[in-house]
Amino acid sequence: MSAVSDRLPTFPWDKLEPYKKTATAHPGGIVDLSVGTPVDPVPDLIQKALIDAADSPGYPTVWGTPALRDALTGWVERRLGARDVTHRHVLPIVGSKELVAWLPTQLGLGPGDRVAYPRLAYPTYEVGARLARAGYEVYDDPRDLDPAGLKLLWLNSPSNPTGKVLSKRELTETVAWAREHGVLVFSDECYLELGWEADPVSVLHPDVNGGSYDGLVAVHSLSKRSNLAGYRAAFLAGDPAVLGPLLEIRKHGGMMTSAPTQAAVVAALGDDTHVQEQRERYRARRGLLREALTAHGFRIEHSEASLYLWATRDESCWSTVAHLADLGILVAPGDFYGAAGENFVRVALTATDERVRAAVDRLR
Repeated sequence: MSAVSDRLPTFPWDKLEPYKKTATAHPGGIVDLSVGTPVDPVPDLIQKALIDAADSPGYPTVWGTPALRDALTGWVERRLGARDVTHRHVLPIVGSKELVAWLPTQLGLGPGDRVAYPRLAYPTYEVGARLARAGYEVYDDPRDLDPAGLKLLWLNSPSNPTGKVLSKRELTETVAWAREHGVLVFSDECYLELGWEADPVSVLHPDVNGGSYDGLVAVHSLSKRSNLAGYRAAFLAGDPAVLGPLLEIRKHGGMMTSAPTQAAVVAALGDDTHVQEQRERYRARRGLLREALTAHGFRIEHSEASLYLWATRDESCWSTVAHLADLGILVAPGDFYGAAGENFVRVALTATDERVRAAVDRLR
């Protein structure tokens, strides 16, 4: 077992424990803006769908029910502008983190292969490469990478942690470059429905991919848009030549979404009202926190989308974490996401309205 665990870095969130204790000791209690876990209720129509499907004694299928696949294809076409999407173009997954961590292994990558991801990025991209014993590297512009041996290119727009959005032109040029060099593109688009000062675009849009899904897969999650982090509900959409083998591998591995969760996803993707309501909650919290942080001496960079504010006081991220912990506010240090984040912190919008107001009062 140690041979596997030794490949992995220290779990970053463990480093926050001393600061969490400090923040928790604040007389007004902790305001946790670190992990970014949803705190608002699961919408009633989704809970009802889950309950109605609770009597599910048989095994679910990895590919999901026809109703689920219909919901996935319909949403991809309606929301992302994709065209001619069939059941072969979609695949349910057990939350997006599971996919990110195990994708290089499931693709058969190993020593001599390379995985690339943004310089500031979700740490699980690196973990996935390490688990497969593949090489890994970061980029500012993926077109500057050496394509030799590059087997998997991760895009992430809107970005976690920075909230940066790749333009349609940037996506189009990157897709063309990857196809020219035979590099598989996975685009992590889990925050696509949370654009504030930009309108995020999917690699599945025909203006980006020219009407072809060859070599392209998009990753989407219901954790943030529908408050379903506890349900572990996500999916892939894109090239059937990639998804077909992944489906077979995942069948052997038993990587199946529970039947009640599948029913809940159908309900969630069929309703846009609850998504807009949740967006407005986040929009209001974002406005309050951004104003308070700026007044407190922070500078906000990027952050035009997603569930986070990428903030700096031009000092070590750990000094900022300690300063805010003394105020009872817990945030994520930027170096969790790469060395380039060493002077930044990531401030999540995922706290209740009452806790956000408490943070604003303390910052003032």
